[in-house]
Amino acid sequence: MAGNSQRRGAVSKSGSRQKVGSGGQRRRGLEGKGPTPKAEDRTYHAAHQKKAEAERREAAKPKRRTPGWVKALPRDTEFVVGRNAVSEAVGAGVPMLGVYVAGGLSGDERVSEVLRRATESGSPMYEVTRGELEAIADGQSHQGIAIAIPPHEYAELGDLVARSLEKSTPPLFVALDSVTDPHNLGAVIRSAGAFGADGVIIPERRAAGVTASVWKVSAGALAHIEVARVTNLVRALTDLKKQGFFVVGLDGVAGINIGDIELYDQPLVLVTGAEGAGLSRLVRETCDVTAAVPIAPSVESLNAAVATGICLYQVTQLRETR
Repeated sequence: MAGNSQRRGAVSKSGSRQKVGSGGQRRRGLEGKGPTPKAEDRTYHAAHQKKAEAERREAAKPKRRTPGWVKALPRDTEFVVGRNAVSEAVGAGVPMLGVYVAGGLSGDERVSEVLRRATESGSPMYEVTRGELEAIADGQSHQGIAIAIPPHEYAELGDLVARSLEKSTPPLFVALDSVTDPHNLGAVIRSAGAFGADGVIIPERRAAGVTASVWKVSAGALAHIEVARVTNLVRALTDLKKQGFFVVGLDGVAGINIGDIELYDQPLVLVTGAEGAGLSRLVRETCDVTAAVPIAPSVESLNAAVATGICLYQVTQLRETR
């Protein structure tokens, strides 16, 4: 026969018909419907009913109004509440805008000491209700007493530098690169005061500021050590270098030990990095040199505040023995 009609498959089989597909319906039916909603978000679930009931009870609670005397205080005023917390803060020399006491605390020695110190410092004292204290306690146990802490007044870096350059000893500053733990900030300020530093420099953003917790950890050093808060730490360090400061970044893996610095008798800035992350790239590049505190191989690293205190001690020892 002519052509290729002898090849199997060249001629369609009789009776064969094109099968009709599902049109993708089965495939769409197999597709997921997204993540399963949480139990509390399913209206038919008991967890949803429990959540709704809790929200109704919360909405039914009487709203505590902010006492009028709070509105008269400066913006960003901080409150310390509770007998132990207030006693420790006052003992550390934390400045007070006022002491607020509810009735029935006359027999507590801690309260008596706070009132005595408030009288000596001229801080006003007020008798308030427990409901007013609850309104400012933010869920903490106020125990009938609170103090108001004014917003910290930061120094201008230019003023600190000008005063430091007038001294007979070379200036010494500590700069903190995004240290967010208030306890570390307070400990650094305490070390700065102990070893005669001229001030502490912190950035405005992504860093701890001076609070009542910082005051307590500094153990009163904040009354003697000024803190400058700058918009841009890299720019501030660059300006200090132009004024003759030698900038040393503290780095646990640096090739130079802090005791081997040769320019310790020059105006100096010690820069400590953030907890865990260390110095940021731009700050590291701005430093004239990075130095390390030599430690045993079994210890991975030092706490930021501890490392800063050791370096401050080392610098003061080098200066005294020059």
